[in-house]
Amino acid sequence: MSNMYLLPSRVFFLLLSIAVTFGSQSAAAADRTALDNDVHAAIAQLLETSPAAKRLAPSAKGALVFPNIVKAGFLVGIQYGNGALVRAKQGGGYYIASYYNITSASYGYQVGVQTFGYVLALMTNAAVENVETSQGWELGVGPSVVVVDAGLARTLTTETAKSDVYAFTFGQKGLMAGLGLQGTKVTRLTK
Repeated sequence: MSNMYLLPSRVFFLLLSIAVTFGSQSAAAADRTALDNDVHAAIAQLLETSPAAKRLAPSAKGALVFPNIVKAGFLVGIQYGNGALVRAKQGGGYYIASYYNITSASYGYQVGVQTFGYVLALMTNAAVENVETSQGWELGVGPSVVVVDAGLARTLTTETAKSDVYAFTFGQKGLMAGLGLQGTKVTRLTK
């Protein structure tokens, strides 16, 4: 086998091990207060900038909120971020129920670095339960996830929203070609 093919695979496994190392660190090691503040700020920013998110928010049973995801790649890509599951309170509002991280690694054409916020609006109790009880939820497996793009955002209302989960991205900085949602894993942090 040519060394040309071994180098990208070695880089892939190195980046994957870095993502796993960072992903296994609990959010307790980080400053939970700072993460809580970032989660609240991310929700406010999303509701301020996305009319579709604002329309769906009162009907959501919960949301996975990742205020700062970083993805980077050159042939091999990784994506990582910490966040929280927020649950709807009876009578309005929400509370932070537990903490999660989101990771993915991929191989193929991709280049660049990007940061962004990501919210998965959980519209059903079953979707919330799936997140809370799974050992690691891989997006694309389990509840159906609909990515809200500009076209869908114009027509999405509580009447037309029939999926379990709606994905919103916001606050993108940088440029990244490649690396989609498939293979992205959401894991509960235990400490």
